[in-house]
Amino acid sequence: MASETPKTERSLDDLRREIDRIDADMHRLLISRGEIIDELIAVKKSSETGSAFRPAREASMLRRIAERHHGILPLDTVESIWRVIISTFTYVQAPYSVHVATDGPEMRDVARFHFGFTVPLVVHADANEAIAAVIAAKGDLGLIHAGEHNDDPWWDGLADAAAPKVIARLPFVERADHPAGRQVFVVARAAADAAATDVVLFAVHGDGVRRDAAALAAAGFELVDWSDAGAAASLLVAASGSLATDQSARRLGEHFGAGARVALVGSHAAPFRVGATG
Repeated sequence: MASETPKTERSLDDLRREIDRIDADMHRLLISRGEIIDELIAVKKSSETGSAFRPAREASMLRRIAERHHGILPLDTVESIWRVIISTFTYVQAPYSVHVATDGPEMRDVARFHFGFTVPLVVHADANEAIAAVIAAKGDLGLIHAGEHNDDPWWDGLADAAAPKVIARLPFVERADHPAGRQVFVVARAAADAAATDVVLFAVHGDGVRRDAAALAAAGFELVDWSDAGAAASLLVAASGSLATDQSARRLGEHFGAGARVALVGSHAAPFRVGATG
């Protein structure tokens, strides 16, 4: 059997020239992407329709990236690069700001990891202020902690049909060692046909509504957040998007009784989970 021809080892200069070539190709492709966005603006007129975000498409894109990723480059870096590319080109389509509820370092990490530094960041005292800013804006986003609001049922502010809704839960690519792993909801006025509906969220409040996570789980729901500040609890409840929205709402109403008021407050893609070394 003939021996294999040994692989020629490239010189340091050769490798650096190859890196320069790849860098130039990546830059050229980003410029090409921007030229397509120019055409997209003309076709979709997205600057006239509110938020240009497409949560379902974005989740599908990031899932494919996570599934095919390999090599020595950390997934964290790849995810952040693509998030910034998506968010910045969305900003180019239709300028928007990100309104952050509270000024904690974890929230700033989440905002910058997912939206970069081109998109303006506006800090508010609490979730209700951030939502009010989104309501007053054309296509802005709000970032709100996913949980830990026991004295502040901010989700009630999304119950009106004309109000903005939860369109995403970040990070989409979940892992134990995520550098910006604080889970947040994204609130915006995204187009209905762009929604990711793996998980559907409802606000539930009124007479007879009580916090009982075990009973909700037994009925096929998840208690995401709650407030016991008033005479009756106000709950944020998640349901599987495999059921029709009106069917889930009806089942929640039956679960809590005639005194409960159930309102759709948004939906999001199911997280894509990878191991700590992914």
